[in-house]
Amino acid sequence: MKKRIFSFAVLIAALLGSLTEANGQKVEKLFNGKDLSNWNFVVDKNAVSADQVFSIKDGVIHITGNPFGYMYTKEKYANYKLHVEWCYPKEATNSGIFLLIEEVRDGNPFPNGIECQLAAGKAGDFVLLGGSDLFEFHQRPGTKRPAFPVVAKANPSSEKEAGEWNSANIFVKDGTITVFINGVYQNTGTNKVKSGHIGLQSEGKDILFRNVTVTKM
Repeated sequence: MKKRIFSFAVLIAALLGSLTEANGQKVEKLFNGKDLSNWNFVVDKNAVSADQVFSIKDGVIHITGNPFGYMYTKEKYANYKLHVEWCYPKEATNSGIFLLIEEVRDGNPFPNGIECQLAAGKAGDFVLLGGSDLFEFHQRPGTKRPAFPVVAKANPSSEKEAGEWNSANIFVKDGTITVFINGVYQNTGTNKVKSGHIGLQSEGKDILFRNVTVTKM
């Protein structure tokens, strides 16, 4: 137990050091509040045009949740702090933030990458998509790998009620992903992949995103 506490303390100290350094860097707005020109889109089986799923509504990103899919940055990122705010306007359902996307597959809503889960009650879980992996995922010997392996969050849910805005601060440093939801530490995952696209998911019902920024570290 003492070793785990010490390791966590070292992790937080390292992140605070990175954050101090990052504060001197330029914050890049991935969403400019006007359009989605910094993003590409994937819709399940190309069932509808992307603009029927992803749009701007009152200066924020509106994602319908149906069909499944995701929007992803045109650029790949490594070593950064990602800040994302999200709100379920009526009903807290399901969505996610995709990290370190290696491969985009046309018409396939689940890329090769790590999802920071935003599903109600589970924000901060990691979901391993498209064959991706984390050191922290342990499969029982003799069992079949799940279609969507999960590394569960460390603490009770720190989410707010539907209609309120939540914030995720995610640090990616040399492939290690650390997640804080509304200021509460939730998860750390270690990935051999060190750079990739960032994505916002359509999965469920309406969700809004705003203040999506990245600060390189």
